[in-house]
This record gives sequence, C-alpha cells and structure tokens, in this order.
Amino acid sequence: MKRILTAVVLIAGIFSVIFLGQLWMLTLVACVIAELAAYEYLKLAHSGGARIPVWWMAAATALLFLFTLPGYHNEAELPALSLAALVLLAWTGFRDPLDRVLPDAAIGLFGLVYIAYPLTLVPMIWSRDDGKPLLLFLMVCVWVGDSAALYVGRPFGRHKLSRLSPNKSWEGSIASIAGSVLAGLGVVYLGQALSARGNTVLHILQPVWQSVVLAIIINVAAQLGDLLESAIKRGAGVKDSGTMLPGHGGILDRIDALLIATPVLWCVLLLKDAFGLGRF
Repeated sequence: MKRILTAVVLIAGIFSVIFLGQLWMLTLVACVIAELAAYEYLKLAHSGGARIPVWWMAAATALLFLFTLPGYHNEAELPALSLAALVLLAWTGFRDPLDRVLPDAAIGLFGLVYIAYPLTLVPMIWSRDDGKPLLLFLMVCVWVGDSAALYVGRPFGRHKLSRLSPNKSWEGSIASIAGSVLAGLGVVYLGQALSARGNTVLHILQPVWQSVVLAIIINVAAQLGDLLESAIKRGAGVKDSGTMLPGHGGILDRIDALLIATPVLWCVLLLKDAFGLGRF
C-alpha cells in the first residue's frame, strides 16, 4: 500500500508541474530531485572509499540547472561541467591521500553526467513547442514499462535477463516493452481525441508508427538504466540507494530509468531536427 500511495502522490505532483506549472517550477523540482539523488549517489560512492565533498556535488548540480533557465545558452553547460571538474580536481589534489585524486575526481564528475545533466534535459524538453506531450509520453513509457516488468516478471519470469539484477527476467523485459508501447499509444490516441474537441495540449504530429518506435527506444533505454543502477548498488554492496520514498527505496531507485531514457530521447529529438523529420 505504501508503494502505491507514494507512486500516486509523486505522479500527481509531477504531472501537475508539467501541465499547470511554469518553467522555473519544473526546473526547481528537477533540481531538487537531482540534489537528493546525487546525495544518495555520494553515499554509495563513499561506501566504496570515495571522499567527494557534499558541498561540491550540491553546488555543481545547481550550477548545471542554472544554465537551463531563460537567458542562458544551453552550450554553457559543457563549460560549467569543465569548471566543476577542475574545482573537484584541485580540491582532491591538495588533499591527502594522493592516490584518491583521480578516482574521486572521476567518480564525482561521473555523478554529474549520470544524474544532474540528464535531469537538466527535462525543463529543456518542456520548453519545446511539443514539450508537454513529449514529457508525458516519456514518463508513461518508463513507468508503465517498469510496472509491466514487475507484475509480469515476478509470477511468470523463468529466464534470467542479466546477472546485474537476478530478479529481472526476459519475460518481464518483453512485457515491459509491450507495456511501454501500449502506454505510448494511449497518449497518442488521447491526444487525437482531445484535438478533435479543440484541445491541443497533447497534439502529436508524428505518424503512429514513429510513436511505436520511440516507445520501444525509450523502454530499452529505461531498462538499461535500471540495470546499470543495479550494477552500481551491487558494487557498493547495498540493496537500495536510500530510504527517502516509502515502499520504493531511494530517489535514485525511482529515477534510474529516466536517467538513461531522457538523454536518449533528447538525442532522438536532435536527430529528427537535424534530418528534418518533423516535430513530435
């Protein structure tokens, strides 16, 4: 029951911000989630011997989100990443022991690339003219796919998917893809139904077959994100990244799929724009 209630509250809150909020609100929510997930990441890293300062991770994460706000160029994020990396390298370089300089600097920078940067793409996607239906499509594909994998894989899973997560099966993986496709089509047909009544909030222009392909791509990326976070946790010797969400574990446990699916979606959008394949 805790798991269901937590999920309902989170989903309602996120969708409210996406469809009723403003850009600064979505940016703030994404930044707070990134800060909490980054803190859990630091705890995992520290359990393996890393000594990355919390103040650096918090400041660097906030800096990346600052450059997603109106008035800043998106190209500034790469210089910001470089500056944050140099600050951490200098901090570790003048601190003992010296054999932790490269590992700590690398682990810290990876935390920004793995957690902070993907979440900065959320307000950037929202800012597109097709941003709201895109984010809804992304979220439902990830969440429904995850639920389908859980509720099909648990009772019917017979063939293990990966050693990284013993509880995941090929049966659950296939069900996850099917769930994402059905959820994505649900968004498409809901958008068509609303458009027929004059409401264009979910208006989607791309052909249905492209939406199906996009749902599959997002799902595969999401499953990869789930497996990679499992690898990080197994390396750190823990089951959950934290206990912030009742019934769900940590923040990082809930957004691991989005951390890979979001930049993959962003890359697909860039390719569509580059080759003139139209908007979503």
